Amino acid sequence: MIPQTPSPLHELPISPSGIHWQNDFITPDHEARLVSLFLNELEWPDRTGRISLHYGYTFDYKTFGVDRTIPYKPFPAWLQSLIPATESRPPDQVCLQYYPRGAGIPPHVDSHRAWDQLYALSIGAPVLMQLRRGKQGERVDIDLTGRSMMQFKGDSRLHWTHGIKKRKTDVLADGTVRARGDRWSITYRWVREGHCECGDVELCDVAQERLGVEKEKRSVMAAKAQEDGLGSLG
Repeated sequence: MIPQTPSPLHELPISPSGIHWQNDFITPDHEARLVSLFLNELEWPDRTGRISLHYGYTFDYKTFGVDRTIPYKPFPAWLQSLIPATESRPPDQVCLQYYPRGAGIPPHVDSHRAWDQLYALSIGAPVLMQLRRGKQGERVDIDLTGRSMMQFKGDSRLHWTHGIKKRKTDVLADGTVRARGDRWSITYRWVREGHCECGDVELCDVAQERLGVEKEKRSVMAAKAQEDGLGSLG
């Protein structure tokens, strides 16, 4: 157990509810040192597009939970200072992802069965992330600015998908066209204790399993995740 501190995050006054936010979770100097470390000291997968590194437990792209067959990887020193202090224990799984300019991630929701709360730290260039309620439902854009920390809880975590479109520019709310650049995200996950009771059959793997549709839905999603490399909040 780690000492909890009062949360510096505040809930954004938007729909969906449950998006908690903190600007400048790290300083510009700290961000610059992290970018240098990411570029020069880490060993990344040798492929193009969005790539990832895992710490703690490894994300399992077949079950969308923890891959127990891969040994736990302790958090390196540079990551330990970035762990949110607002939870009673450290995260069980942390995913560092690199997004080259133009890269995205398809709309998805993190497994309800496997994971509880989610946090994400954005580093580098800003990008618009889109939240969506249902395939034809309401859509909301969130500007993921560099050095910002975001937490998903409640409605935003359980009932909305999130994703980043593949494109090299974003159009902001005021009509400004902003070029994208290289960015990194650190997603923090805590293993769920108990069962999710949200009952959302479209997005909740617990509700799907109880109705007997989970296997079909998850097999399709797993194949898609392997293809797209899902496993990050944004």
